[in-house]
Amino acid sequence: MSDHQGPEAPKPQSGKAVIALDLSPMDPMPEDIAKYFAICADKLGMVPNVLVAHSFDEAKFRAFSALYNNLMLDESGLSKLEREMIAVVVSSINRCLYCLVAHGQAVRALSGDPLLGELLVMNYRAADLSPRHRAMLDYAAKLTEEPEKMTAADRQALSDVGFSDLDIWDIANVIGFFNMSNRVAIATDMAPNDAYHSMDR
Repeated sequence: MSDHQGPEAPKPQSGKAVIALDLSPMDPMPEDIAKYFAICADKLGMVPNVLVAHSFDEAKFRAFSALYNNLMLDESGLSKLEREMIAVVVSSINRCLYCLVAHGQAVRALSGDPLLGELLVMNYRAADLSPRHRAMLDYAAKLTEEPEKMTAADRQALSDVGFSDLDIWDIANVIGFFNMSNRVAIATDMAPNDAYHSMDR
């Protein structure tokens, strides 16, 4: 065994395992991933459990984190808040506890509006949204609930409020990513970090 040890996988304060499957973190943890976990712990006060859940396999961890970072953090015509709003609405429809807790907190942090975060979790249609955000979230809801019914008119509704074709591509990809990750989180009973619940209230 290597002398280099990765961080111990954290558990929520409830003591519940991060996921319901018996998949142990890599040991030793690749140095750059261990460093990334240390940065998360320093900046966030925790390592998000979704990262811990993927850390049993290097290729799977890198594929997940690269796609997430590209869609949610890289340059886009969508703001980070808009991408987080999509994540919450998709997760609300899918009733994904992990993503609602984690991305609901991100909406609170980025918007400075705890009420917006709560409304998006419960029912985005009750929120006081701009025409741009209403159209974006209506598109996210329809593509999640009734993907077979999407038509050119749905894309046109986004164009009408100022989204470019590249923006529409990004919107569709964020929606698709969270439909996928919601299902994995639900299937594995992924537990959100306890710290999310009290942040940015």
